[in-house]
Amino acid sequence: MTIIQSIILGLIQGATEFIPVSSSGHLILIPWLLGWESPGLTFTVIVHIGTVSGILIFFYREWLDMITSLLRWIGGLFSPEKRVSIDEDENLRLIMLIILGTIPAAVIGGLFQSFFEEVFQVPLVAALMLLVTAALLFSSERIGKQMRRIPEMIWKDGAIIGLMQVLAIFPGVSRSGATIAAARFRNIRREDAARFSFLLSAPLIIGTGIVLIIELAANGIEPVAVGSLVAGFITALASTYFVIKWLLNYLRTRSTNPFAIYCIVASLISLAVYFFRR
Repeated sequence: MTIIQSIILGLIQGATEFIPVSSSGHLILIPWLLGWESPGLTFTVIVHIGTVSGILIFFYREWLDMITSLLRWIGGLFSPEKRVSIDEDENLRLIMLIILGTIPAAVIGGLFQSFFEEVFQVPLVAALMLLVTAALLFSSERIGKQMRRIPEMIWKDGAIIGLMQVLAIFPGVSRSGATIAAARFRNIRREDAARFSFLLSAPLIIGTGIVLIIELAANGIEPVAVGSLVAGFITALASTYFVIKWLLNYLRTRSTNPFAIYCIVASLISLAVYFFRR
């Protein structure tokens, strides 16, 4: 893998993880369309670490507040006089909603890991699933109302968004697209839907990274140039940080329809190439 390829794939991973157009779909389709070799497990682990680093850095204040509230709540379990109510602490409620929303994808992904690993290698599946992402985005814009914010979210919201995140295990179904759409179906404002989606992504990406690291340790590190790994890490981290910042500003006043249109176009191009090469 060349440095240029590493930079491109790092940018794709960091950007499309949060722009609702499917990072997994792009990481399968773009190397396939360009005739590149698979980036390999070592590189995949590195760009995942870069992506997680970007999330943690961008939302570091929120993470510190949530972890502090969680530790205070745990301490209150052993000291009744210091007990904290989940409904009275917004940061505690938020981290509990994130934990609730993470459970479905973690359980399903763990139980059917081998099946999804096979599915992730099929470009046709990724191309078709981009249409699912487009449908979710279009329908959520049509149905959802700009009414509620994160502090107004309830347990049902976290459960529904978490269940929708399960769809994103399939390549081509955008994780951010599915979770933003689910939040919009629940009448949560676009910017708040995106913010919760991005925070929700961290545990799942960290979990995926741990699984990949375990697999890497079992199979051995592949011979990848250090320069390529560094380039992939830096570009994944930087694109994650700046895309989150840009998208949160964008969604304050604009809809997700352009991303749905992009998914349709990308799917049709990929399908055309797929059937042309057969």
